[in-house]
Amino acid sequence: MRMIKTKEEIINTIINEKNVLIVQDLDGVCIPLVQDPLKREINKDYVKDVSKLKDSFSVLTCGEHEGRRGVNRLVEKALNSKTDAKKYGLYLPGLAACGVEFQDRFSNLSYPGINENEIDFLAEIPKMMRSILTNKLKIFLPNLKNELREKLIEVAICDTRFTPTLNFNEIFSYVKNDFKKVKGLQLIMEEIMQNLLEESKNFGLGNSFHLHMMPNLGVKEGVEIMKYATQNELGTTDIQFIINGAIKEAGLLLVLNKYISTKTGVYPFGEDFNVRNAPRELNELVNLCIEKIPADQMPLIIGVGDTVTSSKDSKSNSWLRGGSDRGFLTLIQKLGESYKKENQVIFVNSSNDQVLRPKVNGSDMTGISDPNDYLKFNMIIDDGPEEYIQWFRQLARNF
Repeated sequence: MRMIKTKEEIINTIINEKNVLIVQDLDGVCIPLVQDPLKREINKDYVKDVSKLKDSFSVLTCGEHEGRRGVNRLVEKALNSKTDAKKYGLYLPGLAACGVEFQDRFSNLSYPGINENEIDFLAEIPKMMRSILTNKLKIFLPNLKNELREKLIEVAICDTRFTPTLNFNEIFSYVKNDFKKVKGLQLIMEEIMQNLLEESKNFGLGNSFHLHMMPNLGVKEGVEIMKYATQNELGTTDIQFIINGAIKEAGLLLVLNKYISTKTGVYPFGEDFNVRNAPRELNELVNLCIEKIPADQMPLIIGVGDTVTSSKDSKSNSWLRGGSDRGFLTLIQKLGESYKKENQVIFVNSSNDQVLRPKVNGSDMTGISDPNDYLKFNMIIDDGPEEYIQWFRQLARNF
């Protein structure tokens, strides 16, 4: 069992290392989870402190940088300026859309691994979502007034450019988190997204996309497993329509490729490397790193996430482990072992009164981890993004 460290011990580990890279998720880590994604907010002081870390910080998120729902809009709102972030390099650098939208601190953007036909199809997805969801809700919730149904649909459809998403948090709240109704709505959400996946085949894009469940119970035969609602937790609240290969663990290698190139002038995986030509399996990703990255170039990596799940399957008597942050956090742990570095994994308790998730309570990690789980946390932030930001600001002052 890996020892849980204090906040000060983690900070000392970071500041005593010259070659260090912090790789951090966003929603649930530095941005509190909310039912309506358009109501998200980010802390102004946190934004300014990120810039102090310069190349030693990168986001790795399935959210997006740009667009009306992008984190760049949250940064501009926090600064109360549409120009300061670009002028002073205050945007959050790193990889978004689970691996296909990269930006630096000045919001210079690139889109590794995605083509125009795919972008054009993704642009049509929100309109198709709206049409199908409207019909489904008329049947499933027949007593809904038209005005309220439209409001719920408006919140549920996230029209992001590379990762159009159904987010049912507000609809779940409407049925007062009645877990049987929530499960029925989850089946509707899954059916809609599966229909859209089938529709992509009619455009010659049958091998272009997959569905990303948040949170999930891992992957079976290449497909993510939906986490259905129980009396204790909501389970899957969002499903994203995502480019194949766009998974965070592959994204971590792209982040490393960019980071090392800024330090050495050489891209270890090649300048055109993207998530689509990365291996799929964790051990293969580790082996590729060992093959391409010399030990003296590999940074100490600090991984921060909040979406990790573990649930006992009574039928097979085995553990189903998933969550969108599990893969990249596990890869960070494995790379630390392979390169004999003190890589650190930080878990943030993101559950709150708006979005109900499993929460670490002392040594009780039910729903998040289990006794046989390979992934171990070095530090647990108990009180969510607010406490994490306090810790991060302490780190930035000492960096």
